[in-house]
Order: sequence, then C-alpha cells, then structure tokens
Amino acid sequence: MIKELKDKTIMRRIRILIFAFFNVLIFSSCSDMLDTDSTRQLFDKELNSKTDSVFFGFGVMQAMQQLADQYVFQGEMQGDLVKTTFYTDNNLRQLANFSATTANKYDSAYVYYRVINNCNYYIAHRDTTLRTGSTNVVINEYAAIKAFRAWAYLQLARVYGKVPFFTEPLVTISQINNSNYPQLDIQGIVAQLAPDLEEYSGLPVPNYGVTSGNIGSTNWGQTKRMYPTLCFIPVDVILGEMYLEAGDYDKAARHYTTYLTDVAPDPDRRYAQSMTSGLRLRTRNDMDMLPSDYDGSVAGISWSSVFNNNSVTDIISYIPMAVNSLRGVTTNVPLAFGYNYYSTSNAIDSLRVDEIQIAPSDAYTTLSDSSEYYYYKQVTGGLRQQYVNNAKLGDMRLRSTITQGEGEDSTKQWITKFNNGNIILYRTSTVYLHLAEAFNRLGYIDAAFAILKDGITASLLDSARTYITDDTRRLLQTTYPFLSDENISKFPVQTTNNYTSTNYGIHQHGAGVVGDGNYPGRSAYQLDSIVGLKMKEIANIYGVNVGTTKQDSINALEDILCDEYALEFAFEGNRYYDLCRMARHKNGTGTPYGDNFGSIWLARKLQYKNPQKSLLIPDNWYLPFQ
Repeated sequence: MIKELKDKTIMRRIRILIFAFFNVLIFSSCSDMLDTDSTRQLFDKELNSKTDSVFFGFGVMQAMQQLADQYVFQGEMQGDLVKTTFYTDNNLRQLANFSATTANKYDSAYVYYRVINNCNYYIAHRDTTLRTGSTNVVINEYAAIKAFRAWAYLQLARVYGKVPFFTEPLVTISQINNSNYPQLDIQGIVAQLAPDLEEYSGLPVPNYGVTSGNIGSTNWGQTKRMYPTLCFIPVDVILGEMYLEAGDYDKAARHYTTYLTDVAPDPDRRYAQSMTSGLRLRTRNDMDMLPSDYDGSVAGISWSSVFNNNSVTDIISYIPMAVNSLRGVTTNVPLAFGYNYYSTSNAIDSLRVDEIQIAPSDAYTTLSDSSEYYYYKQVTGGLRQQYVNNAKLGDMRLRSTITQGEGEDSTKQWITKFNNGNIILYRTSTVYLHLAEAFNRLGYIDAAFAILKDGITASLLDSARTYITDDTRRLLQTTYPFLSDENISKFPVQTTNNYTSTNYGIHQHGAGVVGDGNYPGRSAYQLDSIVGLKMKEIANIYGVNVGTTKQDSINALEDILCDEYALEFAFEGNRYYDLCRMARHKNGTGTPYGDNFGSIWLARKLQYKNPQKSLLIPDNWYLPFQ
C-alpha cells in the first residue's frame, strides 16, 4: 500500500512536469543572455538549424538557475560546516536537523526533472549531422546537453536515493499513463548514462563565440559579466564525478586526467594555482599572534579572488544568477549567508545584514583554527627558502571566507563567498581533490598526498621526492599520463618567480609552504607524519583499533581529504554530498573497521545537529521525494 501511494505521488509530480514543459523551452535573445522575460517559445520539435539551438542551450541554463538555491541549501544545511541562528528560515532549519518533509520549500525533485526533460527533448530532436565543411558544428553542444542531464540525474540520486528514470521527452499525459519508469540509484544511473557519455570524452564544452557578455550591473553599481562557456559542465568532469560516486575509481581517475591534460583550455583551468591568503587575523583581539620569525612573504594570487563576481580563476562550471529580478532568476543564497546582493549600496561592506541565517559550525572553525601554518623563517644572513617553520596559526582560507564582527557585532560572522550571485558547481580544485580521492582508493596513497603537498608537476619525477614511489612515477607517466612525454610540459616544475603558471599543492591555498619545492629546507607537512596523526585521531574518536595496514592508511588519508574539502569548499553547496559518498564507501566490504563504519562516521560528524532521525540507517540520509 505504501509503495502504491509513493508511486502515485511520483506520477503526479511528473504530470506537473509535463504541463510546465513548454514554459521552460524558451528562446533567449543574445543580448539578454539568460534573461527570462523573452516570450518566444519553441513549438517545432525539429532542431535542425546550426544556430537556433544556441538559444535552447540558454533555456537549459535557465532551468539550472531554478535549482541553484536548492542545490546550495541542501548540500550545506545537511552538512557539518554550518549551524543555524536565531534568524534561520524554518525550511533551512528543517534541512539542518533532518526533519524536512515534502512540504519543505527546498525539497523539490521537479526542479531537476525540468532540466532533464529539456535535455531529453533536445537530445531526441537535435540534428547531429550538421557540418561546416568537415567540422561537425553541433557535437560539442550535443555532448554538453547530455552532460547537463547526467549531472541532474546524479544530483537527484544523491538527494533522494532512488528516482524515476526516463530518457524520452515527456510531452503527453499518455506517456506517463502507459509507462512504468524504473527507480534507479546512483549505480543504476551511472550504468545507464555513462556508457553513452564515453563517446564524447575529450570534447571541450561549446564556445558560442562570446568570451563575456554583459548581463547588466548590480544595483550597487558593479558590472557583472557572464561567461557562457563556464555555464556548461565538461563531459569528462561529470564522468569522473559519476564514476567516483559509483566507486569505479580507475575510470574516475582516467576522466579527471583526460580533463586536466586534454580538455582544460588554459592554465586557469589546468592548474591548482599558487593561491594563498597569507597570514591574517580574524579579529584585532585574536589570540593567534604572528610568529616573530615570519619573514612576511606571501606567494601567488589571493585565494579569495576565486569568488569575486567576475572571476574566472579556478572556476570550471557555475550558475550565474540574475543581478536583479527584472533581469531574470535571482537567488536567496547571499542573503542567507549575510549579504544583501541586491542592495542599492555602492560598497561591499555595507551589503552585510544583521539577520544572518547560516553561520560557520564549531566543527569547521575548530578544524581551521587547529591547523598548522607553514612559513618561511626569517634568517639573518641566510636565504629564506632554506628554512621552513610551522605554528598552529590556523588555515587562512577561513580567514578569507569569514568576516568577523567587532565590538557589539563580535558574535557575528559573515561568509564572504556569497557576497555575489554566482553559484559554483566545479572548480579546478574540485577535480584535483576528487582525483586524489580516487587515487587514494586505488591504493596510490602517495599520488593522492602529492595533490595536497606539491601538486602534480614534473618535480614528482625527481628522486628527491622520497615519498613518491617508483611505481607511482610510472603510473603518472603511463596509466594517468600527466607526466608522459606528450603532457609533461603542461605541468612544469615549480619556480620561485612565476607563481601563476605552475601547479601547486591544494593545501598551500590556506596552509602556506607545504611543498618542498627546490629548496633544501623541508616542510614538516610530510606523508607519514600527517597520516600518522590522523590515525591516532580516528582511534580516539571512534574507538577502533587502527593498525598499520594499507587499508588503515587509505582510510586515514581519506579523512585528511575530507578535512581538505571542508577547508577548500566550505559553504559552496557540496559538503553533504561529499560526506555521504565517503560514508557509503567506508560502509563497503573490506573496510578495516566494520561494514557499517561509514554510517557511524557520518552520524558522529553530524551529531551536533541533533538530527530527528538516525543517520546510522543509510535510508535516512535522503530527503522524501517531492
């Protein structure tokens, strides 16, 4: 009886999808980009022009805008990096304590199915034979639309567990009444969609010939530009994500490698750049004092610049929201984090509001504040590069992400990642860290740690990198050919005078000089010691017997990566999905601490939220389908 009622509910929701279908197949004008005021709609099922489907692509992007707020709020409110406040909206509060019902404002499968149905329509009717000379002019766009559909289905499975799956466009009620759509989980969705996407591996996203398009100025005067290329999701990125979720780590690593070596168009999208925030204090009264021997150097570009309104640094794919309601779909995300993006003020600081709904959790601030910072030591008469010191000064990404109030506002914390209207889906840092997760699960612990410490560069072939095994060096030249003869020039050895053109370890973004570089002085950030400390922490927190096997090391490094995800990606909308993926994989057979260790691990991380259902039961990780 319960299953019958659930199936009826699902069918009712999909019927609603059909009625709204033609309302979202909108042709946008080139000048307005994602402006939703256009009244031109698509009624001819054929897509056989070389140019008309460009506007259809913008229509899919509009559908992505409709789900942007839900994506962020579901991914962060259910995670361990935020806490509610006195001002928190009740819909967000319910997500945070796992009491959300189908009445919750941010629980809607429909917004994902709207993307899927638009993609299904395009895929069913697009003429893929169109050519200019010998060049197929639609294949990149066709692949990009399939990538959108795969992303939407993957996200549905992350949120709801099992979901109705269909690939034909739904335009009539009879299609619902005469069909019995299968309910697929992540494994099933990957099995259905990944083989088809493999055909398009290596293709870049379409370039509509617009490097930037002015979509208006914010109410407070800052010009905002949209980069259509960055609105798409590269095929190899979504394939890597699908295989990683499904636990096929080799295929995940291969596609992340293909993206970074063959598809990423320029250094901004190929390197985890030397982005650092430098040493800074959160408040004037902060107990963390600058060390007296700190030489004052800061290498590279500011990590926080990634989140500027018009930034393209590090960003692979994002959803740019409208700058005001007259221009299209707006977002509530900045306001929830403490910024009125739609204010008429002309200064960033004056965009702050007192009614902050989402604040950093104690777990997040503790993790950051307890982190070591590695810095060049000031030495009289010596080269600073020869001396690296470290102190518990905290990770500087938190200090770049959060503005701490002072005086009567000393308890307030504004999260600056969202003082603009961009919803980031993937960054180059995402690809590298997820590649590290795949490498680690494959047993290449040193390769995974290299992504944190040194980055993947030609320097890993140097025997001075003693933590890298010969097997891993061969691996990076053959199976995952970053350092093959063909590709090694794309990942050059680090230099001291050109920080923006080489690859660096991700941990450097907030922890300073963690890589050994070419200097005789060694950073204390070393594989054996860092993994050893995490093993002790796991034993103490979870009361398990942590041994010295490779599986123990893999589990420990996975937790180190989990911490890095927190420091690098906090509040961007993906935390809960990362936690659930790792918990599922820790629950798998062969884990050293029992088949349900992942559930225990996840429940422990989220216990401070007082969840209204037991997270020891994996079925309770998902929202009710609406």
